Amino acid sequence: MTSFKRGDVVLVDLGFVAKVRPCVVISMPNADSRRNMSVVAPLTTEIRGGECEVRFPKPKWLAEESVVNLIGLVGVDNARIERMLGPLPTDCLHAIDEALVRLFSL
Repeated sequence: MTSFKRGDVVLVDLGFVAKVRPCVVISMPNADSRRNMSVVAPLTTEIRGGECEVRFPKPKWLAEESVVNLIGLVGVDNARIERMLGPLPTDCLHAIDEALVRLFSL
């Protein structure tokens, strides 16, 4: 497993058949000292224009335009994170923060 931090796009085995997919790390490193887990949001090419989707410029390491699907947040064991693909732009991370505030009514 490669080292990663909040805002990094990583390839994650989500535990479904043929569902190794890119996700953005939402949680801070070592968020829970008793669990080796991170909270991630999957990227999807199924763009619907919903309030829980965050757009970002397509990086060269992604084959298709995608959005961050915040409604799909999931906690994963860090052992399921296979490798880092690259970082999201800082402004995209800010947009994720704003969308999470709305999503959780914080």
